[in-house]
Parts: sequence; C-alpha cells; structure tokens
Amino acid sequence: MFSKDSIAFLDDLAANNNRTWFEENRSQYEALVREPARQFIAEMAPLLETFAPHFRADPRKSGGSLMRVFRDTRFSRDKTPYKTNIGIQFRHATGKDVHAPGLYVHIASDECFLGVGCWHPDGDSLARIRDWIAHKPERWFAVRDESGFVGEWTLSGESLTRPPRGYPADHEAIEDLKRKDFIAIANLSPEQVLGKDFASTAGARFAAATPFLKFLCDALAVEC
Repeated sequence: MFSKDSIAFLDDLAANNNRTWFEENRSQYEALVREPARQFIAEMAPLLETFAPHFRADPRKSGGSLMRVFRDTRFSRDKTPYKTNIGIQFRHATGKDVHAPGLYVHIASDECFLGVGCWHPDGDSLARIRDWIAHKPERWFAVRDESGFVGEWTLSGESLTRPPRGYPADHEAIEDLKRKDFIAIANLSPEQVLGKDFASTAGARFAAATPFLKFLCDALAVEC
C-alpha cells in the first residue's frame, strides 16, 4: 500500500516536474505510486459491492480508476506536465468522465481527502439535480443533515451568487439550489492514508455518504 516513500516521490516530482526527470525515475513511480494505487483499488472493489454496487473499482494500469499522471495543459498557463497528487475515482458504471457521480480519493503531501458526489456536472445533469431538490426539499434536507453523513462529510464546491434562473429566491433550499457542484469532502490524516487499513477506512467513510450519493443518482435516473 501507500508509504512515506510514496509521498516523498510526489514531493520530488513537484520539485522536478519535467519529462526528463520523470522518465529517469519512472520505475519509482511504478513501484511507489501506481502499484500501491492499483492494490488499494483492488481492495476497494469488494467493499463498494456492499453499499454502491454500480460504482466501479477498476485496477487497470490505464483507463481504470487511477487517474492519469499527465496533466492536460492545453488550456492552462501552467505547462508542467505531471500531476503531483494521486487521484483515484470510483465512477458510476454509466459515467463517461470525472463529472459523473463518483467517489474520489486524493493523496498529496499537503492534503489528503475523500470526495463524493458530482463535480462540475454538465448542464442537463445540474438541472436534473436542482429540480430534484426543488421538488423534494424534505428528502434533500434529510440526506444533507443526516447525522452519520454530517459527522464524516462537509459539503463543498462552487456556488452561484444569485438564484439560478427558474427557481424562486425564497425557495426553502435556495442556498443549495445555487450550488454548481454537489460534492462533499472528508479530510484524511497522513496516518490514515499510510495505514494498512486504509481501504477499510475509506470504505466506511464512503458508506456513510450512501444516502447523499443515492439522492444524486435518483435525480439522474441511474442506479446507486
């Protein structure tokens, strides 16, 4: 699993974020990042089956749950070629990209956290979620404020400054209807990430978010 050397490699990559250094140290990336990540993903697969069977833990080297180390620099001023964190997404079986409902793991030297929900959903998906909240506010509040969820997770993401078009400003859930992201974050300590029971820790946190995730899946008419 992940080790202090995994984190140290990410720091070294941040200090030497260029193709020459990466190719010279690719074997370290494989041993310290990719293989531990694949092992973690494989351990998560049977856990997800117990509470989110339609979300996939795919340990393939490429095209699976481990996100690419290469940055997309086409529209960014920052042209450094590599990500300096480990990103893992357990995406819904029907999802095509990172904007689909998913469970996310972020590991870096400066912060580690879990994420759950829909990040930057497309316009149609965003409208579906907002309409679901607008028409089922009691259910949304029950999910949002459920003690097991609140005890582990914090709602996060971007929001509009004004009510979205088509929704009354005095709607009881207007602050949530303003959201552009429907995600929640659970911070992790380095000790949790580096512990031998990390998969169990992540699984328990994700399980606590199942009602929140199911609300979003119901809004999008997909099974959780």
